[in-house]
Amino acid sequence: MFDALSSKLQNVFRNLRGLGKITESNVADSLREVRMALLEADVNFKVARDFIERVKQKSLGVEVIQSIQPGQQIVKIIHDELVALLGSENSGLELRSSPASILMVGLHGSGKTTSSGKLARLLHKQGRQPLLVAADVYRPAAMDQLETLGRQLNLPVFVKRGEKDVLRIAREAMDYARENHRGTLIFDTAGRLQIDEPLVQELVRLKELVQPDEILLVLDAATGQEAVNVATHFDRALGVTGAILTKLDGDARGGAALSFKSVVGRPIKFVGVGEKLEDFEPFHPERMASRILGMGDVVSLVERAAEAVDLAEAQKLEEKLRKGEFTLEDFLEQLRQMKKLGPLENIVKMLPGGAEMAKGNDLSKSEKEFRRMEGILCAMTREERRNPSLLNARRRQRIARGSGVTVAEVNTLLNKYYQMQQMMKKLGKLQKKMARFGGMLPRGF
Repeated sequence: MFDALSSKLQNVFRNLRGLGKITESNVADSLREVRMALLEADVNFKVARDFIERVKQKSLGVEVIQSIQPGQQIVKIIHDELVALLGSENSGLELRSSPASILMVGLHGSGKTTSSGKLARLLHKQGRQPLLVAADVYRPAAMDQLETLGRQLNLPVFVKRGEKDVLRIAREAMDYARENHRGTLIFDTAGRLQIDEPLVQELVRLKELVQPDEILLVLDAATGQEAVNVATHFDRALGVTGAILTKLDGDARGGAALSFKSVVGRPIKFVGVGEKLEDFEPFHPERMASRILGMGDVVSLVERAAEAVDLAEAQKLEEKLRKGEFTLEDFLEQLRQMKKLGPLENIVKMLPGGAEMAKGNDLSKSEKEFRRMEGILCAMTREERRNPSLLNARRRQRIARGSGVTVAEVNTLLNKYYQMQQMMKKLGKLQKKMARFGGMLPRGF
């Protein structure tokens, strides 16, 4: 998402950074291109117009700082206005009741049930005791899907099959939560159309009964500007407190994310960035603005790495590397740790300048290479991974057949492993010599 917008804005910025002087003429030319980029990204027309007007006023009124080029100051103004457009700062959940309640609402197919599971996982990690409530009595598979998510997360799901009265389900779910000390109820409600007035009124009655702390509107990012109309309708009926934007990892143009806060006046609280239950994160406007402008998002990358990597295991690995005891078993574990961070392309884009780097390189080839290496390693026995000296010609042929590659590819992987092992041994010796000479290299080394 945002790839096309990001690419166009970076082209504009290249021209801006070369400006020797800020004039109304060159600012107007650059902002015209920014406005076109926003409209092509399906940003609401009024939102784009007001955004450009604010940037223009601030750019022409700014005093140029001696040490900074004029164009760079305009880029900074655009960045700051983009952050404001997206919501200024992260808006967390406000759960004051005991037990607290969250209504998940939205259109058919927007991702409410999956988002309910993802949100429950996040709250559980934060120390809360969530209870998933199957309040969709119209879609036959909705209860089954929620139960499956509950099993995957090892969290309870309140299901009352055969019951068509949503209010009765809600009452019994609240009683169950109190009796079983569940701190937060997440109501997965039925999807509905904007024109589905009877179903919308059912939500209104559910809201009056439950008195929820949060009403989260789940929006599919691919709906673009239409998401704003959907949000406006739901907000008028229910008074939504925020949004969850799903499918941010897709090829949507980004209009929904950039328009929502300005038009509806409510924050985006969470975003879904993949299909897995862990692909869910709080929405940080400043980080998202940096990603859009090609400045990367190192903070989110570090947070993701901290969640994916076991610190104790990482320290053990470091010790093994220093001692030259790194095995193919460890190599396989490292590949799996990397996969937890997400697709390589997404990781690279979080680095400053990463969007440009990703554009010029086919990172899907590297992704395939990682998968091929994992396949080769999985085709080995545990004993072979722990003791690679066992891998004679016959065993290598068996591994090649088992992983669907050639013997040459198996040999290439093993050669890389041996080279890495030799390099680590040399580094270990170098560290010992430096330590012996007080951190200085000995003469003639």
